[in-house]
Amino acid sequence: MEQRIIELEMHYMQQEVTIQELNEIVCRQELILEQLRRDFATLKEQFMVMSPSVSRDSDQEEPPPHY
Repeated sequence: MEQRIIELEMHYMQQEVTIQELNEIVCRQELILEQLRRDFATLKEQFMVMSPSVSRDSDQEEPPPHY
């Protein structure tokens, strides 16, 4: 019986380590994802400035200066 308890405790400890490692991976991925979201928003904004007619609907498009 004692051996069985020891095996269960070992298994539990391995699971705890695995859970901690997975948690760290998820946290790092969240940081990376947040950076990618910011980068995407910056690129989208830059694209809108450079090429508004390609990225906007016609009703959102500003008229040319000669109108």
